[in-house]
Amino acid sequence: MKALVLFKDRYTLSTLIISAVVSVLIHFPEVLSLSDSFEQHALFPDMKPSDVINEILFTFVSLLLLFWINRRIFRFNTPLVRVTTTKMVLSFLLTWAASSLFGQLFVWLHHQFDIPAIDAMVHHYLHPLRDFIMSCIVTGSSYIIHLIIKQQRIIVENEELRMESLRHQYESLKNQLNPHMLFNSLNTLQSLIRESPPKALDYTQELSHVLRYTLQGNDVQSVTLAEEMQFAEAYIFLMKMRYEENLAFRIDIDASMSKLLLPSMSVQLLIENAIKHNEISNRNPLTISIRTEGETLVVCNPIQAKRTPAAGPGIGLDNLAKRYRLLWQREIHISNEDGRFCVRLPLYRPIP
Repeated sequence: MKALVLFKDRYTLSTLIISAVVSVLIHFPEVLSLSDSFEQHALFPDMKPSDVINEILFTFVSLLLLFWINRRIFRFNTPLVRVTTTKMVLSFLLTWAASSLFGQLFVWLHHQFDIPAIDAMVHHYLHPLRDFIMSCIVTGSSYIIHLIIKQQRIIVENEELRMESLRHQYESLKNQLNPHMLFNSLNTLQSLIRESPPKALDYTQELSHVLRYTLQGNDVQSVTLAEEMQFAEAYIFLMKMRYEENLAFRIDIDASMSKLLLPSMSVQLLIENAIKHNEISNRNPLTISIRTEGETLVVCNPIQAKRTPAAGPGIGLDNLAKRYRLLWQREIHISNEDGRFCVRLPLYRPIP
């Protein structure tokens, strides 16, 4: 509905501009002759500036009325209307007839009420030609404006469809994460129940807090770095309960970056990825670092490959990369050098 109103406003604005320009150009010989006294007396005797101004104003009003008639009858301002050759011919004939009637009306008003107008014979001879030109301009302009409005509507609809498609793609990607995290968390809980029931109870309480966050933020596409780190710290608590001293974290976040955005559950996903693919034991404890470098969040861990590589559906980093592309057309950077695996997440600065 808003788009339709906008298209109609553009049609009205276009007709106003065209009417103003054409009304001046169509009387340009008279306007030009005002500055040449010889030509004025030869072609337009006794013509006054007020006569020319009145002719221009009447032509302007006539053009607006002609555009209005075409809009009301043929609905050129509506992008959904189909414009055929027959409709164009009928529009031209109707506009020509109406223009001629308006011209006769102006002459009648001039004679009956002494309204300023040009009485020169040349001017009267030019009226039929001007009616024809005005009809061509009105019909042609209406059709061109209709095509432009129709094209703009197609562009708007395509953009709306694209945004809707992106939204569905993003929701599909995000919905992959919640079951994935829940599955891993339940596996951890199962292990704790066997090994340490008291820890399993504490783990269950914290897990409920984490799951509540994921459910409440299900409709959120992006979160601030501060919100994400608060959630990540709750997840870190759960992981440290399971791995105890064998898992450590170094967190160095610049407070000035706290309002910048990133996809929800990004840090949690990277922590989970590091834990899943690396050995964590008394012999090989794992330390994960989370820090900011400018407007980038960097998550790194030493590569401590497990003897038996972890099998999984492969939705982690690929999922995160796709979400970045869908949200902000940005790329994450993954490096695997000098025995360290690092993922750099660009932080998005919201537009004020």
